[in-house]
Amino acid sequence: MSRPARRPSRRPRARAARGDSVAGRRFEAEIGPVAHGGHCVARVEDRVVFVRHALPGERVVVEITEGTEGDRFWRGDAVEVLTPAPDRVPAPCPYAGPGLCGGCDLQHVTLPAQRRLKAEVVREQLRRLAGIDVDVSVEAVPGDEDGLHWRTRQRYVPLPGGGRGMRKHRSHDVVPVEACLLEAPAGPSYVVRGVAFEVADGGFWQVHPGAPEALVDAVLAALDPRPGESALDLYAGVGLFSRFLSEALGPTGRVAAVEGDRAASALSERNCPGVTAVPGDVASVLATGLPAAWSRADLVVLDPPRAGAKRAVVEQVVARGPRAVAYVACDPAALARDVAIFAEHGYRLVTLRAFDLFPMTHHVECVALLTP
Repeated sequence: MSRPARRPSRRPRARAARGDSVAGRRFEAEIGPVAHGGHCVARVEDRVVFVRHALPGERVVVEITEGTEGDRFWRGDAVEVLTPAPDRVPAPCPYAGPGLCGGCDLQHVTLPAQRRLKAEVVREQLRRLAGIDVDVSVEAVPGDEDGLHWRTRQRYVPLPGGGRGMRKHRSHDVVPVEACLLEAPAGPSYVVRGVAFEVADGGFWQVHPGAPEALVDAVLAALDPRPGESALDLYAGVGLFSRFLSEALGPTGRVAAVEGDRAASALSERNCPGVTAVPGDVASVLATGLPAAWSRADLVVLDPPRAGAKRAVVEQVVARGPRAVAYVACDPAALARDVAIFAEHGYRLVTLRAFDLFPMTHHVECVALLTP
């Protein structure tokens, strides 16, 4: 659970122009369904437009922010709302909105509606990429204040003269700000279930104060670990899941924590007495870096970076024949793609829980249980 670069700022990819730019052009449009990535879908001149700051069912004025005449799709902002949706509210932050800070996607939406939209995105990704229909509801997690003041680690862009700012969406441009309303008044606590975890400066730790305990509870409930079993904790970070898996499996059980960041792996040894910490790339370690005794495992925890575990890791997991796999996902599209690979090998999605660990943004965390 260490990945320092797990949630990098997104930057537009450089690509060849396909005609004249349409940035700045405005159109009236009916807003369609929510889509993965913090926007909704609309159609303008027979072309798909991914629109931020809108809600399904609204009629808005869209200003195109990216696109050329030859592109298959454009990006845009809802700069004027002609027919608002019932779930629209004024954004609590003065820096949220078209052309302003790009950190929040959903400040114009009530919290219950934010969670419904996120649930729909998870359902749609699983339906489209894994071919399965799943009932999803996104759960609130204690630790924020009506969706604000939860981010225990915050980075600003330093400005000349001592000021600070935040970047615009898909841009290097900076918006000067006094403060971010998502920032928590206190820093992170490394204490989970009464256990203090050591984390390196700059190392990854969940930024919502309620996230570590909520995820540990969900993973343990999904796996139902039994004394004496063996467990692999993949992308283990500083050992959050390993610590409590080891306690649940007891003195006759065993846990191996595999983590690519060597500093985090070293800390997992200190945080998790009795756990075998294995540093190295997860796919490589699974292929050649574990003793023969780990050719089988009863339980597996997968907590990969945003891109997902991917085929090489998934196939190494199923080759070990676990009775249960708990997959912790910060990206529903990557989760769905990996669930489809598991399905090829006879593992089915049994349960799925989703958590609102990033209110006011489009991000959502899922814990999926897969069994043969």
